[in-house]
Amino acid sequence: MKGVALITGASRGIGRAIGLRLSRDGYRVALNDLASQRNALEDLQTEISAAGRKSSLYFGDVSEEEEVKGMVENVVKDMGALNVMIANAGICFYTLDPFVETQTEDFRRTLAVNTFGVFFCYKYAARQMITQGKGGRIIGAASIGAKQGSAVMSPYATSKFAVRGLTQCAAADLAKHRITVNAYAPGATETKMLDGVRAIIPEVAVVPPIGRDGKPEDIAGLVSYLVSPEAEMITGQTISINGGTFFD
Repeated sequence: MKGVALITGASRGIGRAIGLRLSRDGYRVALNDLASQRNALEDLQTEISAAGRKSSLYFGDVSEEEEVKGMVENVVKDMGALNVMIANAGICFYTLDPFVETQTEDFRRTLAVNTFGVFFCYKYAARQMITQGKGGRIIGAASIGAKQGSAVMSPYATSKFAVRGLTQCAAADLAKHRITVNAYAPGATETKMLDGVRAIIPEVAVVPPIGRDGKPEDIAGLVSYLVSPEAEMITGQTISINGGTFFD
């Protein structure tokens, strides 16, 4: 058994795929999502159990610092350690409103989940990993929107650009503890979030140059590599996985 991996926002989409992949890789997985996603998270746990793997469920809102702190403490209490943190949970507000009509509350809530949520996960995972003294892997959810903004995504892009900067800063500070910090930056990926966006903004339906949308399993494969021993020299990076939508 390789250790313990905590994945936030694990009930569906990319988080679910990461949970399945890391479980298959030999990690004991701690699966987080909001209490409203209990049924979906329990279904994931059942699938993992059917494959003979172990998992535990933790419900909480990553935008609340005390809930993240308590979640990390409970994972360590229940599972003995924390070796990998995947700060995957996120939300997205897309509208056709002009920038000057952007709703302040949408902006505030997006930052609360996508930026502060990642910060809290990085912070408390790093504290635990430093205490353990054995290094670790921390990975956050960025986006194609962390590298290229557009007229219809100012709250989302701002939150994801911030994840990119946070990832670099944390990586620089934590390297001395043998903790790597990276982020994944997907393009169009087959999730309910993408379906919702395309219902509002048809132009997002453009297929990437590689000829298909990404799949959650594509991102899970990247994460699997980033948490492996072979990726020890990769840190502070926000890695694009977008089928050639643009090059950076």
